[in-house]
Amino acid sequence: MTKQNQFWDRVAHKYAKRKVTNEDAYQKKLQQTRGYLNKDVEMLELGCGTGTTAIHLAPCVRHIRAVDISLNMLEIAQEKAQKAGVDNISFDCSDLDEMAVENQRYDVILAHNILHLLEDKAVAIHRIFKMLKPGGVFISSTACLGQGFLWLKVIVGVGSFFGFLPAVKFFRVDELKKDFIDAGFQIAEDWQPSKSQALFIIARKPQ
Repeated sequence: MTKQNQFWDRVAHKYAKRKVTNEDAYQKKLQQTRGYLNKDVEMLELGCGTGTTAIHLAPCVRHIRAVDISLNMLEIAQEKAQKAGVDNISFDCSDLDEMAVENQRYDVILAHNILHLLEDKAVAIHRIFKMLKPGGVFISSTACLGQGFLWLKVIVGVGSFFGFLPAVKFFRVDELKKDFIDAGFQIAEDWQPSKSQALFIIARKPQ
């Protein structure tokens, strides 16, 4: 088990009780996402956490495969889905590098708050591009901390070394957008509530 797995397992119950930082922005992201969904959609969510977003979107799609590296997070997610009466989500403990997924498998892939936690975001975005069907959509929300957060970089570096914080990659908005374009995506929508908040991107794989 890696430090990342251990960290998220340890904080799972506290994370589940935490309120969304910007509820209005979150609801706007859900609304924009629903515009790309329908009852024929096969969706993959990477880094599903305790399942909140998957449960919100489940009524709009045929099926969601919700993946996370934390077993404790997934246990909470399964309990929440059962209580909500949602039965079209399959929860799976894995990460993007380990997943066995054939090319052109999914209509929509969702990744909220995960790209900045990966070792190589560009490699991940390329893999996601391959996993999508032609015309498929990749929807992400990502912290871009490459400008003006040097103090945070020091804190996160020390905290992740000792296992108190997850490892975080620091990059700029323009760097993230370039990774999408280099992978072959066409960015349909992008929105950032403020410079200190996550960048929301809806990108489409060409037909």
